[in-house]
Amino acid sequence: MTASSVRTSPARSVAQRVTGRAPALGAHLWGDGVDVAVLASHASAVDLCLLDEDHGSFRERRFALHRGPHGVWQGHVPGVGAGQRYGLRVHGRWDPAAGLRHNPAKLLLDPYARGVTGELVHGPEVYGHAVDEDLAPAPGWSPSDLDSAGHVRHGVVLPEPPVVPADARPHVPWDRTVVYEAHVRGLTQRLPGVPEHLRGTYAGLAHPATIAHLRELGITAVELLPIHATGDEPFLIEKGLTNYWGYNTLGFFAPEPRYATEAAQAQGPAAVLEEVRGMVHLLHEAGLEVILDVVYNHTAEGGDGGPALSWRGLDNTGYYMHDGVRPAHLVDVTGTGNSLDFRRVRVVQMALDSLRYWVERIGVDGFRFDLATTLGRHGAEFTPHHPFFVGLATDPVLSHVKLIAEPWDVGPGGWRTGQFPAPMADWNDRFRDAARTFWLSDPATGVAGGTGGDLRDLATRLAGSADLFAHGAVPGGRGPLASINYVTAHDGFTLADLVTYSHKHNEANGEDNRDGTDNNRSWNLEVEGPVTTDPLRPLDERGGPGDAAVRAGTTPTVHERGQDILLGRRREVRNLLGTLLLSAGTPMVTAGDEIGRSQLGNNNAYCQDTEISWVDWDLRPWQAELLATVRHLLSLRREHPVLRPASFATGHTVEGDSIPDLAWYRADAEEMDAADWHDSRVRVLQMLRSGYPVGDGDLLLVLNGSLDRQQVTLPQGAGADYELLWDSAWECPPPEDTEPPVTAPGATTAMEPLTMRAYLSRR
Repeated sequence: MTASSVRTSPARSVAQRVTGRAPALGAHLWGDGVDVAVLASHASAVDLCLLDEDHGSFRERRFALHRGPHGVWQGHVPGVGAGQRYGLRVHGRWDPAAGLRHNPAKLLLDPYARGVTGELVHGPEVYGHAVDEDLAPAPGWSPSDLDSAGHVRHGVVLPEPPVVPADARPHVPWDRTVVYEAHVRGLTQRLPGVPEHLRGTYAGLAHPATIAHLRELGITAVELLPIHATGDEPFLIEKGLTNYWGYNTLGFFAPEPRYATEAAQAQGPAAVLEEVRGMVHLLHEAGLEVILDVVYNHTAEGGDGGPALSWRGLDNTGYYMHDGVRPAHLVDVTGTGNSLDFRRVRVVQMALDSLRYWVERIGVDGFRFDLATTLGRHGAEFTPHHPFFVGLATDPVLSHVKLIAEPWDVGPGGWRTGQFPAPMADWNDRFRDAARTFWLSDPATGVAGGTGGDLRDLATRLAGSADLFAHGAVPGGRGPLASINYVTAHDGFTLADLVTYSHKHNEANGEDNRDGTDNNRSWNLEVEGPVTTDPLRPLDERGGPGDAAVRAGTTPTVHERGQDILLGRRREVRNLLGTLLLSAGTPMVTAGDEIGRSQLGNNNAYCQDTEISWVDWDLRPWQAELLATVRHLLSLRREHPVLRPASFATGHTVEGDSIPDLAWYRADAEEMDAADWHDSRVRVLQMLRSGYPVGDGDLLLVLNGSLDRQQVTLPQGAGADYELLWDSAWECPPPEDTEPPVTAPGATTAMEPLTMRAYLSRR
């Protein structure tokens, strides 16, 4: 559809329905037509625009809404049914210096639209202000008279889906939760067993082949990267790229159509929505929860010079955070050009309404809030007592689902890990950094002749991060399960790349490798990129810690120590996974890490809807062994409650027990003292957690972070023998029916360099 294919008619007045209730924002089927309500507090007039297909083009019918209380415009249009395309045009003052951007030439998307259709075509037409050939604001910031209707996404009126009953949900308790962060397309685009026409879709994610992998792996919740309707940034489109991750929301109620099957897309937004609901239903039937990564901190409209797609043209100062001066400028605490202003009641309402809709009508089980610090800001200042968080905690629907904060943004005082209120959990970046530092950064420093850090931070993370999560109004704070432990996420190196690259390789992003963090805390084991031991051996196209080559015309390094490097890299991957899955807290695994997925050193693959980002399921032997290792570790976590403490240990002995609930030992089985904790030369740590309070055996974790073989004496504990459950030196765990090796308390055993073990002492 082009701009010339839209024919308009003058605006007609519509009925003003008086119901004695506050109007629900958005467009809703009601009786013989549709009720419409939209916030535009500074507008002089608002038109509802209905788009009707007419011989290959669209005819636009306009209806003038009535101004109601508190800046909400509303009306009732009879004869409108499900499937109707629509948009909004807003009349009013054009005064960019005051933050006012009303321009009726722009067809705006209803922020509450349940479905979207069409494509966003970036060009001068979608900007509220006149732009030059580079789409930069023309001098004077004059309004643009170019009509945008043929260049933007349209809302679609949909019937309200039925409520998903509570008994249809898995309701997995936090202490059994294992989160699996995945992208709808990337997870299944190359997954064997998923039919070609379902790959990369909502339906493909719920296919039996996908579900079988997730269940056999042992995860309990799939955390999906954003599936809200989205729009690509102009600078990516110019490069022929897309915003693959989807952190650029264009609608908080509508699912993104491009992840639906071609058949659903052809049938329209109602079919897309049903495919999403069907995906959630099938995952629930398999016992898996669905958590959505949601982006309420900013929108796809960009900075001051960005397009007018929805909120900017409706109520620019009512939705966005401004600096309060003249000329008015957007406050950017998100790094995207704009920030939604959570001081505004209607912004808080929009977020809560959206969340409630996805829970009640779609059936999702929780949310991960991108840049959640922005959601708790009163302007520049963050507060954990923000009304939005109060709303989440007290809402009868939302207070019963899983709520996870990404506890930072890029504004002043933006890093707030551990400071969010119950019932929220936080991504724990301190866990990520401690694990990477102990296993990768410190050994790299040691190889270079230096010393790394001491063991205090690592021990704190292993024990559940009480320094971050033990505080609060309730004694014991939110507890260790509020710590979402992770070593990798969508943003950054994959697990395999952490041990293969010491430097980022983001050239494919088209920014001369300037994008992405440099604080990776990774270690390539002295050779950058993949290695091989045989230059004549056929090579595939994958990177990572195995014997593979890199794409894009490069070749792996042929190294005389290649085999040692390969084995060392795979062992380090297992160390990181063991630390993640055997620590106190709620673990999150990034999709593909369980099979050693590589992004070829790209640590910012947000714009790579290619093989760089998609999970490759063609497994080499070492990848199958790694998958078996992850399954084994997760089965241990599932079977042993001692690995899943719900409260923090005190270091004291509880009544009826014979050992402290948590104790720390050196390699010689002597208790760690103050000097040991501050000595960077101490690289062996033993953690003994009593299983008595939870009716389980005692857990002993032994970590050798040194570059040398170490003799380790196992502590006396409660006096029972130690069964070796897992050793990171194992390329693959033993068969399930294998009797575990047993070691007596006080016995001395040799540990290979850079390895960890998990023992269980049954009383």
